[in-house]
Amino acid sequence: MSETTTRRSHFVDLRPLRESPAFARLWVGTLLGGLGSQLTITAVMLHMYALTESTFAVSMIAVAGLVPMIVAGLYGGMLADHFDRRIVALTAATIGWTSTLLLAVLAWTGHIDVWWLYGLSIVNSAASTVAGATKMAMTPKLVGTHLIAAAAALTGITSGVMVLVGPAIGGVLVALFSYPITYTIDAVLTLSLFLGLATLPRLRPEGQTEQPGLRSIADGLAFLKVAPNIRMQFILDVVAMTFGHPIALFPAIGVVLLGGGEVTSGLLMAAIAAGVLVSSLFSGRIGTVRRQGVGIARAIQAFGLATGLFGLVLLAAALGWSGAGRIDEAHPDILLIVLACVCLAFTGAADNISSIFRQTMLQAAVPDAVRGRLQGIFMVVVAGGPRIGALYTGILAGIALWVPPLVGGVVIIAIVATILRFAHGFRAYDAEHPTP
Repeated sequence: MSETTTRRSHFVDLRPLRESPAFARLWVGTLLGGLGSQLTITAVMLHMYALTESTFAVSMIAVAGLVPMIVAGLYGGMLADHFDRRIVALTAATIGWTSTLLLAVLAWTGHIDVWWLYGLSIVNSAASTVAGATKMAMTPKLVGTHLIAAAAALTGITSGVMVLVGPAIGGVLVALFSYPITYTIDAVLTLSLFLGLATLPRLRPEGQTEQPGLRSIADGLAFLKVAPNIRMQFILDVVAMTFGHPIALFPAIGVVLLGGGEVTSGLLMAAIAAGVLVSSLFSGRIGTVRRQGVGIARAIQAFGLATGLFGLVLLAAALGWSGAGRIDEAHPDILLIVLACVCLAFTGAADNISSIFRQTMLQAAVPDAVRGRLQGIFMVVVAGGPRIGALYTGILAGIALWVPPLVGGVVIIAIVATILRFAHGFRAYDAEHPTP
């Protein structure tokens, strides 16, 4: 397929997989390992709700891991700018796999409790942050700068497939076979990630790098002072994820609002992934967009709109507008579940488009010598925003389950409009001449 044909096609650009066997192996390993991770994420949320019957306790899974995740992102990014990035990613993946294996063992032996769920989730989250930041820092070397946007879209397909399939299967596995089997399947699937990482070439960072330590981390953070475009995309993502990440509500929504229990919770999560997957499959022309700053802002506003509509669906359920009658785990409200899934699919699509633009900007505009640290900060932002959002969701859910997404959607649209109005440099960002 020629460059011209690829640019004219709306379908995803597959050249990174064809032209870089190393990237292709890593992509497959990440896909299979990510499927297992999503099984466990879903199972842990359902397990916590089953033990506590508290949405706040579920939301605190994410909140408890916030500080360790921040430390892991900053420290891991620093390591990726000093050591062979393949070794750093392998080490982090090993730690994450060990935590999953221990979770499975505890579940099989009946020794699992709330504190083990919190503790092992924190370890797994921190390890995933380091591995994710390091893998993203590898991308330009593996595929070349001309295919960064295409690689980011393929990453979206990975995320879409694993989140689409993982939560749905996770909910079904928990409902049919309970938690130990679900955790064990994750431990087995995660082994595939090691193959993708182990077969990579040596990937030492280019240019002069700092010795590992606090000074190196500080220098990475200081880079943001002279990188207004990167700084602005971080701010916008935090806004989106803080006010538009209602995942902690899903267990309660499935039990008390829409009905269907664990299956509905899995479907809601899968709907987000479906939007990610479809938008990635039709991402062929995203690489031709030059005004990526504006693209990020508009995508996040669309995300806010879809989040607010999801809140309206939940409000309709709370008021009984669908006329479905009795609602419980055995009697789901099919109409409102479908509408909720459609809204969440649009949030996934909008967030994915924003993510493709943000990753392309970050990897094209940031020098390789500091890219690991900036990817670490990126992972802190990407993973930290939802954790702050989980706290926001947990608090406002005490009023009603529909309040966090409805209010959050309005807040996102308003804040992004205000920021974009005054961020002249970000609006003018040109992908043909990338500047951080």
